Formats: sequence, C-alpha cells, structure tokens
Amino acid sequence: MAAYNTNLAGEFYVLSMLYRLGADAMLTLGNKKSVDIAIVRSPSDAITVDVKALAGKTGWPVDNFREREGHFLALICFLGQIEKPTVAPEIYILPSTEVRNITYFAPGGRKVIQLSRVRRDGKKYLDAWTQLLPKGE
Repeated sequence: MAAYNTNLAGEFYVLSMLYRLGADAMLTLGNKKSVDIAIVRSPSDAITVDVKALAGKTGWPVDNFREREGHFLALICFLGQIEKPTVAPEIYILPSTEVRNITYFAPGGRKVIQLSRVRRDGKKYLDAWTQLLPKGE
C-alpha cells in the first residue's frame, strides 16, 4: 500500500466540502500551524478552522489546540479505510470554545478527543457544516 498523509487528506476534504457549500475558504500554509483553513463569511466576518484527521478509530490528540473566539475544530475520521475513496469519513465540527467539554485529560498530561466520546456526547457536531457558513445560509 502506498503511504498517505492523513492530515493533508483531512484538510483537503474539509476544503472541498466548503467549496461545495459555496464558502469563501482558503488553505493556510506552514508546518506547525494552528489554523488550517480560513473562511471569509462577509467583509467583516472571518473564522478559522483547525483540522484534525484520524486514519483509524481511536482518538485525536489535541495537546496543541487553543480555544479562541471565531475558531473551530473539524474532526475527520477515515474509519480505518482512508485508502478507500468510496468510504466517506465521519466528520464533527465544533466551536473551539466547546472542545474542552469532550476532551479526555489523560493522567500523563495528554489531551485527546476520543472517537467513542464524540459519538456519544457530540452528536450535534456531526456534519455541522452550517456553523462555518455565513448566517442565514
């Protein structure tokens, strides 16, 4: 099997979906970035998105994630089938101000969002693309 880059696959998947929904979105560049996508909803309203992609079915590390107004987290789970383009990923989109509510704080100091927990406690975030679009769309 060829190697793949899970994070880039996730970022481009989110960007593709935003374009399909008519959003004015752009991918940011850099190796260690906390903003993956910027979205201009109106001349006076811009938001940012941090994309976390998961090839398997366990959890997303969020050690470097920072909460701030106008910032969102997109959690992409390729369900252990990233190499199969016919299998759509599971996607959760949540405001950064709500990330803490579903984060597991491990005894060693790691912060992780577990897939099982977001499925149980974060159903309202499943495919919640409208949060990223201009109000009224």
